[in-house]
Amino acid sequence: MSAGFPEVRARRLRGTAALRSMVAETALRPAELVLPVFIKEGIADPQPISSMPGVVQHTRDSLRKAAAEAAEAGVGGIIVFGVPADKDAQGSAADDPEGISQLAIADIRAEVGDGLVVLADLCLCEYTDHGHCGIVTPGGSVDNDSTLERYASTAIAQARAGAHMVAPSGMMDGQVGAIRKALDGAGFRDVPICAYSAKYASAFYGPFREAAEGAPRFGDRATHQQDPANAREALREVELDLAEGADMVMIKPALSYLDIIRRVADTVRVPVAAYQVSGEFAMLEAAAANGWLDRDKAIMETLTSIRRAGASVILTYWATEVARRLRA
Repeated sequence: MSAGFPEVRARRLRGTAALRSMVAETALRPAELVLPVFIKEGIADPQPISSMPGVVQHTRDSLRKAAAEAAEAGVGGIIVFGVPADKDAQGSAADDPEGISQLAIADIRAEVGDGLVVLADLCLCEYTDHGHCGIVTPGGSVDNDSTLERYASTAIAQARAGAHMVAPSGMMDGQVGAIRKALDGAGFRDVPICAYSAKYASAFYGPFREAAEGAPRFGDRATHQQDPANAREALREVELDLAEGADMVMIKPALSYLDIIRRVADTVRVPVAAYQVSGEFAMLEAAAANGWLDRDKAIMETLTSIRRAGASVILTYWATEVARRLRA
């Protein structure tokens, strides 16, 4: 029989901050954080996002500054979401060499070089006038296979603009394979793919849709995003993406899906990313603004929980702030 109290006193290792730090099982590093940013075409000044305090739709100049600040703080990466001035049914701005996302990617590379990993979100919802993630049929459904052609073309445009990594988020079947084939054929064999492998049809995306101006004009995305009730399905999606050539897999959202992060991390041998999404950000900021939570402690606790669950990369709107805090 093992010894118990009073011989064993677990509190002995919690007596001081230095001691707690020494035996901490989980640690955050600035390099593990990725900052999501929004770049909007045709605005003269950064535009605040009402549902996401402190987050803005950037101009090209303000985005360069934000990228430089993130790099200086030690943030590992930045992921770009573009908001074009003109949208159409095909999402033509997504793969336009002069489209706002491609210009933003080139701007960031010019500003920080390889000081940040520049990820390009690869989807059509920000670029289509109907707000869906792909090509919509006359009957109103998203056509999987014709959408893959648009994703392949967009991946090449993003790589040409200077993206270090592309991140397909549309949850189309076969998207990783189509993108890998396109990148390889265009001479971008060394550009990795971070697949949004388990992206759930979540209620926590609302503020993002304001920021990216990409809410569906009709219907929803439940036909291609995952059902929140399912866990085994996530493992299947991850397995399929890895077989098609994914170099990293992502779980989105994070806090409601810590069990999925853990199961995936225990299964795969590639980096696992998790996206602390806009609704998770907004609810914490709102609670803190009302005095219901200690904001700084809650931010660190949520990020630590995501890291503890098994994520090796975390996308968070607090990336620069937290990186500065960690370095301090």
